[in-house]
Amino acid sequence: MSASADLVKSGEASRATALRATTSASTAKRVAELSLFFPAHNEEANLEALVEEALGALPALAERFEIIAVNDGSRDRTGAIADDLAAKHPDVFRVVHHPTNLGYGAALRSGFRASRYGLIAFIDGDRQFKVADVGRLTERMAAADAPDVVVGFRLKRADPPIRRWYARIYRFANRILFGVRVRDIDCACKLFKRDALTPIRVSSGGAFFTAELLIKLRFEGLRMAEVGVPHYPRTAGSPTGAKPAVVFRAIRDFWALRFRLWFRRGEGMRLGEPMRG
Repeated sequence: MSASADLVKSGEASRATALRATTSASTAKRVAELSLFFPAHNEEANLEALVEEALGALPALAERFEIIAVNDGSRDRTGAIADDLAAKHPDVFRVVHHPTNLGYGAALRSGFRASRYGLIAFIDGDRQFKVADVGRLTERMAAADAPDVVVGFRLKRADPPIRRWYARIYRFANRILFGVRVRDIDCACKLFKRDALTPIRVSSGGAFFTAELLIKLRFEGLRMAEVGVPHYPRTAGSPTGAKPAVVFRAIRDFWALRFRLWFRRGEGMRLGEPMRG
């Protein structure tokens, strides 16, 4: 055999060895099981693409996984599309239907309670986060300090100025009045150990839900970590987070919890519906 042929053969062997090492490393980083859910309200333009994206990304993140869509009383074809996808992928995709629109927090609560695996992640149904970036959260959770919750923060928020303005005020208020020191409390990319949710009850059914959840997790002494995630502009559908009714409901729930925890902390911590069904 010629020297050049030996070099080619050696190079191919090296590439094969590197590929096996990369594959082994990738497999080693996968978690054993992962539930991923997302709320969807009038997301007919995003739902199918998001589910297909999840089907493509999750095998690299988890050995076993499930995908759950929570159709929160959509008036478009979101529910029908979700049912078609569930029939097409019955082993890994399920849908929870709310007959009427109950609100963002209620949709998240349904997603948590429908999730069956030991790690539970959620993102929004508007495709402003990539499913593959949930891997940033699972990797952080596997670190030596073993946090119970990993909270994403948007590296560069791709939202209109008014929503960024609301977010700054909201973050500051939660930091000052509840002591929750996370950079992006309402970021819709979070990961939880299922067992950490056992003692938690959340009363808000609106946009304050995730803040109340983190507040009560903090008061229970559970460990939180943060990791940056990319955020992408919405390309289809209409956002609802800055609607006055949504904002006013969040303000009402914020102050209701603050006064309960000031004057009747035990009652405030017990008030609400359990996170695990």
